[in-house]
Amino acid sequence: MRLLLAIILPWLQFFTIGRPIAGIICLILQVTLIGWIPAAIWSVYALSQYKTDEKIREALGNQYRR
Repeated sequence: MRLLLAIILPWLQFFTIGRPIAGIICLILQVTLIGWIPAAIWSVYALSQYKTDEKIREALGNQYRR
């Protein structure tokens, strides 16, 4: 769902992962028609980094429980 959001409304996806300042910058970029493609690419990249960070936090959390 977030991937679809990252492609259609890239700025909104930044707010869902807790990066509101990046979301505002992305919205400004997205307002220009030419900026839509870079904004979508940036949003998908940020989403992949967010998922990786979540997996690392989960793995480290499980490590300390042992």
